[in-house]
This record gives sequence, structure tokens and C-alpha cells, in this order.
Amino acid sequence: MNEPIPVTREVDHGVAKLMPDVDRARAWLLTVDGAPQSYVDLDAPTHLEFEYTRRLGHVLDTLAEPGRPLDVLHLGGGALTLPRYVAVTRPGSRQDVVEADRGLLELVTEHLPLPAGAGVTVHGADARAWLEAAPDGSADVVVADVFGGSRVPAHLTSEAYAREAERVLRADGVYLANLADAAPFTFLRAQLATFGTVFQELALIAEPGVLRGRRFGNAVLVAAHHPIDTAALTRLVASDVFPARLEHGPALRDFIGGALPVRDEDAVPSPEPPDGAFGIG
Repeated sequence: MNEPIPVTREVDHGVAKLMPDVDRARAWLLTVDGAPQSYVDLDAPTHLEFEYTRRLGHVLDTLAEPGRPLDVLHLGGGALTLPRYVAVTRPGSRQDVVEADRGLLELVTEHLPLPAGAGVTVHGADARAWLEAAPDGSADVVVADVFGGSRVPAHLTSEAYAREAERVLRADGVYLANLADAAPFTFLRAQLATFGTVFQELALIAEPGVLRGRRFGNAVLVAAHHPIDTAALTRLVASDVFPARLEHGPALRDFIGGALPVRDEDAVPSPEPPDGAFGIG
């Protein structure tokens, strides 16, 4: 049997590589300009390798009774890891994936094709432009995992953007975002303040070491108009191979402190990760 070989291609926003995992027969790591973007096991789509992806998966698992289909809008495509996960764990879900890098989309759909009947439609477009054109109340979940290189683009951080996400969600919908920061958490605190002006309920999931300011890392933002199942989520993230902490309520308000919501004219990308923060090998 032929061994899978790495694939390297110039895409719209850098050099993408698909590298096979020597330990799993049909598993691949996607990097762009050396930064890990996604990990997919085509034989086991419920296997979520990256810690932040598992945390997004934990939230998705608690949003409705197990197996109930959801309408999910994914902003940021990567290797379509979460859409594959939802297609298996919630069959019959309708999912749209919006990815600005059309070359990356072509690479992924060519080499890591979605299974027939997955219910996933991919679109080459800017995430905010797509969101602004999307119908009111058309999604149960919006998942934002958009990085230009290793930074969240500025136009996906403002209060106007948050209001568009809220408009597209149904009344019981949930917004999820993968963010990245380090102490003193200027970016993360401002994001929480921004979404707190639009949504009634907020939660934040991150590794304790990140929250204590010991290192740069990912944090998952959860925003909704209804109470989040924090008890179930706390159990899930605490029992993970890499345990995380869920912050909400007064502790999260203390964390936000005096941070102000972000306006379009003041928006900036998330901070540049230090060298090696998301490196591989």
C-alpha cells in the first residue's frame, strides 16, 4: 500500500501544507505558513486533536439533546474539522462553511473530500460580508474560527460584527469563537466586553495556565441570550486530556474589568503569537 505523501500548495494567503500523521492511517495536519490550522482523521471524524477544537466540540455537544440536527454557520474553514464532527454527531444538520481563501478550500476539498450526504456547503467569501448578507434567524450556531495567519482579523472583532452575528442567530442560538491572547488580556477582555453588549450570557473556556497569564494560548468565547449549561460544560472541559477551566458570572465580569466594547473604527487584530506559541515539531 502506498504511503500518503505531504502536499504543499500556494494558496491565496500563504503556503498551505497537508502532512500525513504517521500514527493514524488517514489523518492529516493542515498548516498555513507553518502555523497549524486543522487536524482531520478521515476515518474518525469525531477525533478532535487540537485542544481548542475539542472545547468547541464540547460546547456543540451541550447545545441540544444528543443527535438533534442543528443549522450551523462556520466562519473559517480550515480542513472542515468541526463540520465533519457535527455531520457525524448530529446527522441531518445543515451547515455552511465560509472561507475567504478559495485556494485553501480547493486544496482541502480535493485532498480531504467531505463524505457524500454530509450536508455541508462551502463558500469562498469574506466572513463578515457573508454574515451581513445572511438572513435573520437562519442559524442555531455561529462558529467563528477565522485567522489571517495567526491573528483574528480586526473586522471580526467589533460590536457591529457582534450585532450581525446576533441577528443571524435564532432566539435560542449560540455564538462560539476561537480567540487567542496572553496577559494582560487586552484583546480578550475587549472581546468579552464587546459581546457582552449584545448577548445576555457569556462564558469563556481556556487552559488554567493561559488564564493565569503564564503563556499565550487559545480561549473559546461562548455567547447566548439564554443560560448556558455551565455545569455540563465545566465537567466536560475539566475531564479533557488537557483540562480547561470555564469562567462565567461574577468571575468573568471581574476578568473583563473596565474593558470597553470595540468599535469598527478602533478594531485591531488579535496579538501576534510569540515565536513557537503554535509551532509544531
